[in-house]
Amino acid sequence: MSFALFNLVPAIYRLRDGQIAATMQLLTPDEQSRLYALQNPTSPLDAEQTALMNELAAKAARGPLESLLMVIDEQLGYFAADLDQLYDDQFIETCAPWVIPYIGELIGFQPIRGIAPAVDNPRSEVANTIALRRRKGTIGAIEQLSRDVTGWGAHAVEFFQTLAETQYVKCVRLSSRYAPNVRGWKPRAYASSGFTAMTRKVDVHLPASPGLPRWNIPNIGVYLWSLGAYSLTGVTAVQAADSGGPVPGCYRFSQLGCDIPLFHAAVYQGEQIMTLATEANVPEYLTRNLLCADLRKGAQSSYYGVGKSLSVTLNQQLLNPYQIQVADLSGDDGSWNNLLLPGSPYTVAIDPDKGRIAVSPDVPSSAGAPLVDFYYGFNAAMGGGEYERESTFTVSNLANIFAFPDPTQSYNNDLQSALTFVAGQAATLGSVALEIQGSGPAATITSPLTIDAPTGVTIEIRAQDGAYPYIVLDGEFQITGDKLSAVILNGLLFTASPNMTTSGSEALVVLPASRPSGADNVVTLQVEHCTLVPGWSLSSTGEPRHADAPAILSFAIGAEISVEYSITGPIRAPETVPVSVSDSILDATGRKRVAYDNLSGQTIGGGPLTLVGCTVVGRVHAQELALVSDSIFWSEIIPGAPPAIAPGLFADRVQAGCVRFSYLPYQAVTPRRFECVQQALAGPTPLFLSYEYARPDYLKLAASTPSSIRAGADDEGEMGAFHWVLAPLREADLEIRLQEFTPVGLNTGLIYQT
Repeated sequence: MSFALFNLVPAIYRLRDGQIAATMQLLTPDEQSRLYALQNPTSPLDAEQTALMNELAAKAARGPLESLLMVIDEQLGYFAADLDQLYDDQFIETCAPWVIPYIGELIGFQPIRGIAPAVDNPRSEVANTIALRRRKGTIGAIEQLSRDVTGWGAHAVEFFQTLAETQYVKCVRLSSRYAPNVRGWKPRAYASSGFTAMTRKVDVHLPASPGLPRWNIPNIGVYLWSLGAYSLTGVTAVQAADSGGPVPGCYRFSQLGCDIPLFHAAVYQGEQIMTLATEANVPEYLTRNLLCADLRKGAQSSYYGVGKSLSVTLNQQLLNPYQIQVADLSGDDGSWNNLLLPGSPYTVAIDPDKGRIAVSPDVPSSAGAPLVDFYYGFNAAMGGGEYERESTFTVSNLANIFAFPDPTQSYNNDLQSALTFVAGQAATLGSVALEIQGSGPAATITSPLTIDAPTGVTIEIRAQDGAYPYIVLDGEFQITGDKLSAVILNGLLFTASPNMTTSGSEALVVLPASRPSGADNVVTLQVEHCTLVPGWSLSSTGEPRHADAPAILSFAIGAEISVEYSITGPIRAPETVPVSVSDSILDATGRKRVAYDNLSGQTIGGGPLTLVGCTVVGRVHAQELALVSDSIFWSEIIPGAPPAIAPGLFADRVQAGCVRFSYLPYQAVTPRRFECVQQALAGPTPLFLSYEYARPDYLKLAASTPSSIRAGADDEGEMGAFHWVLAPLREADLEIRLQEFTPVGLNTGLIYQT
């Protein structure tokens, strides 16, 4: 407390005030006793007791004049603080939260939803708008807004720069030629890209949003790359195999042994974009021509090297760019084209379009399979990966986390022994986690994998944050548990080896009816950020090997199943088992196949089903649809089938539950609906870019999908598994921002590149 005013009073009045205070008892009896006790302690005082003693002593010696001036001084302090805050409110960096909208109004700022991380803070967004006002109308400002507001790769193009028209003789653009140079690979490769140098004839149509490029003088195209590039580090390449067995020297980047296109990561341009983006600044397909041109730069390569988009290690040695040849390795397994010949100066050949790698026959077989770092493309952080997942971990106590493999433990690198070990530890610790290290194959299980959770415990089997291990099963993974027990799978990929067949196993993950002790299995299974490969495994062309096989199967009538941010094959559950799936893909690998049903698959549906923000490929028969929201059911009716299984979506009980903001198949039998879209002749329908799990645009809705579906969710986002990405809302945010920064008389249009 300040005493500035009292110190300004003449000394005579301060002395008299002190004399008056000495003749008065200003403390209450309780305060007197507390002060006496503090001034005569039996043990040393702590900081809090010392502060209280000083406060009571000051109060006992304070006269009426000093007390009055203290009250006035307190009010002056409030007034001074208010003046300081009034000054601070002139600046966006220091203003009070309630002032932010008023500053935004002064500069013409329009509020947005703020989906992308760069614009989710109103204070920083208004500050950025103020900073960008100096660059208003410039193509650089438009490009930066596009990148920050959407969170995607972006590139802005002034279309008048690329028009093949007569130029003003006083301002000739020498780089703009009517007849483009097509001798190199770039003009052809980027002919339909935002980085093209080709000139175009005028297109007088207004730019649609999102739509096609419209080359006209007043038009500005904003190209967007919505697919992300996700890393895989230290992965062992999978050897190709034909009918005669493994093919020597031929490998694939994909963990599943199928062809996938490689991507390159976006090179960050910095917080402020000073130069327009190039092809290296957006996440894009790593094509043969692009990689070949990049490798010729040697040590200056943008995409090849440790910590970059691609690297190859062979025999524990990182290959340099000059040891790699880029080639078209297309062809059936066993007869790939353009394989390296003996005596070749190259060590490996890489085909980034197909994700294939061929090792020179001069390399001894003892070198083993190449270790590769690469990027793959996908629409969102779903299904597991090296993206940030730590916030989803359940077990955080370091003492309860056990690594796998771990040479200091008895289980070392045997996954079944590790599961048995953590189950035993859970009985004592309550909650434990088995954290699998690194990306690539964690284990190959040649017999059914089992875990049994004791009463009231949580066992979390998870991938280390920043890792993406996959588990190759020869037999099903059996999960059991006692009452109040839970088993959590987080960040893992489960696939089947070629030896796993439906005759020996019924699903990738199975909940048996009883525990090893014979007691009922009542475990709760939670699947988060995992992939249970639809069809169990993939062929080299990406086709599912066991298209009708379920991924999760429950014989336990007292279990519970929940799935979040995952990709999984069909689920089978008895009528007593509630199943909840959110922000996930449930893929039966075909519209006429069964994605969800009972064990019998006929007259009785599966357990009560909750679907929130999901894409379901295949037919669904549930006893009850407890809640369906923001989801897409992509299935077909079966003519002539029994009524319970003919529709693509059927609920046995329609008096309970709710279906809202979802796309439903023809003749779906559901409980009450709200704002749903049902399949109809010439009606709106989802437009998926790909149905194949191995494709980067797997079950991604095209931008041309009707708005009743693409913006038909409860928050005006898109229906389906990628609802939580909120792509339409990012577009809406960008359109609002572009209105503020686009020069008068010009038009902007959004153009999706991926």
